[in-house]
Amino acid sequence: MHPFPTHKLPNVGTTIFSVMSQLAVEHKAINLGQGFPGFSIDSTLIDLVADAMRAGRNQYAPMPGLPELRLEIARKMKHLWGVNYDVDQEITVTAGGSQAIFTAIGALVQPGDEAILFAPAYDCYAPAIELNGGVVKWVVMEYPEWNIPWEQLESLYSEKTRLVMINTPHNPTGKVWSKEEMRAMAEWVKEKQVYLISDEVYEHITFDDRPHTSMAAFDSIRDQTMLVYSFGKTFHATGWKLGYAIGPKSWMSEFRKQHQFNVFTCNTPMQVGLAKYMQDESRYQNISPMYQAKRNLLLSAFDNTSFEWGASEGTYFQLLKWNGSSPLSDVELAKKWTIENKITMIPISVFFPEQKDNRIFRLCFAKEDAELLSAAEKINAIQ
Repeated sequence: MHPFPTHKLPNVGTTIFSVMSQLAVEHKAINLGQGFPGFSIDSTLIDLVADAMRAGRNQYAPMPGLPELRLEIARKMKHLWGVNYDVDQEITVTAGGSQAIFTAIGALVQPGDEAILFAPAYDCYAPAIELNGGVVKWVVMEYPEWNIPWEQLESLYSEKTRLVMINTPHNPTGKVWSKEEMRAMAEWVKEKQVYLISDEVYEHITFDDRPHTSMAAFDSIRDQTMLVYSFGKTFHATGWKLGYAIGPKSWMSEFRKQHQFNVFTCNTPMQVGLAKYMQDESRYQNISPMYQAKRNLLLSAFDNTSFEWGASEGTYFQLLKWNGSSPLSDVELAKKWTIENKITMIPISVFFPEQKDNRIFRLCFAKEDAELLSAAEKINAIQ
């Protein structure tokens, strides 16, 4: 037998999320590391899915997604952004946001193409580009403002630049790009004639009256932009792994060629339930106040702590910067605190290409209030 071929992702191992979650289980720690809600889905949505199952909606849905769900997605985009999308050719239901991102990259990137990413970045972006033979170029944003370094972005552009990826509201920083920043990015993409993936899975979770601006608002780059969204993030159902992508016919046609073979179709009764659930617009437009209350509860419970922070602008993540002293790396500190202090957070060095250690940690506050208060006590005890 021939030896197994060289790894396609030689620098990728078990993710920090799996490592820390396992450690949290072993040591009975409160896990604020992995980003998933710790409370129930709306019972109305569960009932709608159960009704679909009982009504026999249990076989394959059409490859692009159920027509009634794609219709509701189109209606939502029209309602929010005044934009019309072709239900048949521009919207595809996916197995979560990550699959949408992976497939959008696979449909576009060719060997040797360059793709510009903004660090810190969600961990699925770079591997998807590299698996398709692309070359990642990193723009590095800096704590605490996490502003776009435009000069750095400009310096990385070349004739090989094929793709730029952005994420707002941003994981892991919690930054929400302003309308002015989004407009400037749209103008840059138009000028350079590159393609853009706009990861907007936390679109409905923003705080302090700070609005989310979608790239859907900029018609000038509609033919260059793929938008990515997540039902799991919006409706507290991350385990359902359902999302969707919206893009121009040319890109979506290639997208579906890959989608039909790596997923084919997504869970039918859940699509039926979501289509009916989304008919009430308040169910996706009134989410932020609940998460803002949880963010505020957590931050107000910190007392005489060795961490500093700026309040998260969006997502359900909060960053804490540790001001203590230790020879340990942030990854080692996170493991130590899980074992000794029974609290699990994610070091954000893992979101940087060179594991940049700023002693900054990400925690998820999408949890029950009692768990957040208990977590704050444990964080307060870290010196």
